[in-house]
Order: sequence, then structure tokens, then C-alpha cells
Amino acid sequence: MAQRTVLVVLFDDVQSLDVTGPVEVFAGADKYVPGTYRVRTASLDGGAVRTSSGLTLVPDTALADAPDPHTLLVPGGQGTRAPDPRLTDWLREHGPRAERLVSVCTGAILLAEAGLLDGRRATTHWAYADTLARDHPAIEVDAEPVYVRDGHVSTSAGVTAGIDLALALVEEDLGRDVALGVARHLVVFLRRPGNQAQFSAQLRAQTARREPLREVQRWITEHPDGDLSVESLAARALLSPRHFARAFRAETGLTPGRYVDRVRLEHARRLLEDTGDGVEEVSRASGYGTPEAMRRAFVKALATCPAEYRRRFRPAAPVR
Repeated sequence: MAQRTVLVVLFDDVQSLDVTGPVEVFAGADKYVPGTYRVRTASLDGGAVRTSSGLTLVPDTALADAPDPHTLLVPGGQGTRAPDPRLTDWLREHGPRAERLVSVCTGAILLAEAGLLDGRRATTHWAYADTLARDHPAIEVDAEPVYVRDGHVSTSAGVTAGIDLALALVEEDLGRDVALGVARHLVVFLRRPGNQAQFSAQLRAQTARREPLREVQRWITEHPDGDLSVESLAARALLSPRHFARAFRAETGLTPGRYVDRVRLEHARRLLEDTGDGVEEVSRASGYGTPEAMRRAFVKALATCPAEYRRRFRPAAPVR
């Protein structure tokens, strides 16, 4: 197997975990299968850079002297807000030469500025997704997933999502066993699929301003198997169904039905990942009523059935 060079771009105010997380994954994989990855770092002039947290990183070389990489990885951080034009120019010239182009967090902004994401689907840190979409309308920005892969270009959400994406790339290159070995060594689960949401249903929705509606949100979360019809929830909020539905959407950004769907799906996923409960039991506990109803919800939202979801994403038993 030919050795793959992974080149990580460094710049001032880079997010340190965006760099070290993927580097540890690729370096760890090379220990499992020696000679498969050669990780190198480079800055514009070859000088040390200071991360957003104050750490100093010393690169291997200057970008002008860096070898053409198999995988070009661009991390994020505060330094992506007003990047050095020379960095954007370098990415515009050298990005298309890489066999695999990867960004972590707001590194997607640098790829976008270089025109390397035009016509593609991409993600970034949730807090900057709207900005990316507004400034670069030629990109199909999806703020939901942990990472997105579009051809040879892969983009991930914030910080630790870079580890998830790097593990997925190692699994593609070297197989699941190697990726799982690296994940265990780093004490992380090889379990987060790219389409897993960056946030829980509760965090993705706004918190209602009025206490009766906040109480309804808490009730839904704590009782996914209860009667969560609009009529029932409206009665709990002491509002008419019509007034409740309008107020809930205005204050949370979601209809009551959509919010309930997300909470139930998240609850079912957590049970499938963390318990040995059967699919029928999980479907009842999550408010679906029947396994078939839960299966339809999973296929619609995740493009997979509950049994397959559990097989792929439930953590393996620890090695003794």
C-alpha cells in the first residue's frame, strides 16, 4: 500500500484541537499499519504559529516547500475570520491537486474563500453555518451533520468532529479494525456517523421564553412515550390548540410535531446505542408504538433502519 502524505495547514489563531485531533488519528493509524501515513505540518513561511488558546506549534516546513499531499487538511479557528490572502491563494492553487481535501470546523471558510467548495455540499461549526451560506451561495451548506463527504472533499463540524471525520477516512483507507483500534487508543467511540446531528433536539431548538412553553418542552423530553398530541400539550400549557401551536413555533422555531419527532428519534437512538433493549421495547419507550413506525422514522431521518443503526453505532464491548 502506497504511503499517504497528510499535510496540515497551520496559521496564527488556529484551533489547536482541530490540528491535534486528526493528527493523532492518522499518526495512530500509522502505528497500527506502519508506512501508511506520513503526517506533515506547514505554515506560510515555515515559522511557528500561536493557536487561539495560546499554544505554540512549530511546523515541519513552509507551504511553498511542502510536498504535494494525498490528503490536505485545513483546520479552523479564529484565524479563519481574516485570513492572510497568501494562504487563500496557496489553497486555490494547491487544493485541486490533493487527492483528498479536508476541512475541520471553520476551515471550511478558507476552502470556500479559495473557491474549492463551490457546487458542493458542506458543513462547518454550527455557529458559522449561516455566515458560510450567506457569503458563499454557490455552496450547499448543511448545518446539521457532524461531517459531510462530497466526492474527494470532506468537511466537518467543530473541534471533536474532526476526530470523527479522520476516523472515517482511516476506516476507508485501512478498514474498520484499524479505525476501531485507533478509536480505542484515543478513548473515543467509533460510532458517530456523518449524518449525526451536531446538537441534541433540545439544543438545536430555541428555548421558549414563557414558562408554560418551557415546561411543555421539558415534559416532552421526559415523557417521549406519553400523549404528545397538540391538544394534550396545549392543555398542559393552558392554551387553546391553535394558540399553543402558533406560540410554540414562534418561540422555538419548530412546530410541536417536529419538535416531538426530533425528541423521540433522539431518545430511540440513545436507547439503541446505550442499552440492550429490543427494538419493540425501544419503539414503545420512545413513543412510536410499533417497530414499523420507528423503522419509518429512522429511514426518513437517517436513511437506515433501527437494527442497522444499532449494529453500526453501538460501542463494542471493551477488550479484556
